[in-house]
Amino acid sequence: MQTSRGSESELAEVHKADPIYTNYNQTNQSYTDISYTNPINQSGSEDNLDRTDVMDDVNAYIELIKENIEYEHHMKYDDWQNKALYEELFEVICEVVCVKRTTIRIAGEDYPYELVKSKFLKLNSGHLEYVIGCMHDTNTKITNIKAYMVTALYNAPSTMNHYYQQEVQHDMYGGGWHEKGIV
Repeated sequence: MQTSRGSESELAEVHKADPIYTNYNQTNQSYTDISYTNPINQSGSEDNLDRTDVMDDVNAYIELIKENIEYEHHMKYDDWQNKALYEELFEVICEVVCVKRTTIRIAGEDYPYELVKSKFLKLNSGHLEYVIGCMHDTNTKITNIKAYMVTALYNAPSTMNHYYQQEVQHDMYGGGWHEKGIV
């Protein structure tokens, strides 16, 4: 068995490994001419340090995200439905931030991972509440919900203030108060 990682922050997978054979002599095919290199790092110390560093980074990001989005507060005080939605958004944020890749696709465009990671690390509870509210108001069939959530989270800091401003404009001057039975 060999332990390997697909990328820096993916969890390790264990799979069968083919041994690495070197110095194979084509003219003499006896096993004495084959040098066998064990694919498993016997000391393991360097690989374990790398894995420990990655897991420390992942745990630090998860704690930072929880703090930024006031995760504990929402898990304690929100109703069960919003808790579930909040948890899903939290998991999407953690995956985007902790699983390193070259690019991330948002609304059909590839964005550099570091840019998306930076924006996701700045999200706060207001952004998540905004995304949840927009999802509640959406009656369109969403075929790829995860892609929709990633896009909504990415765009939330750029669109949230304009959205709320438009809501106020509509309520005050566009008949929104009449629609809601306030006036």
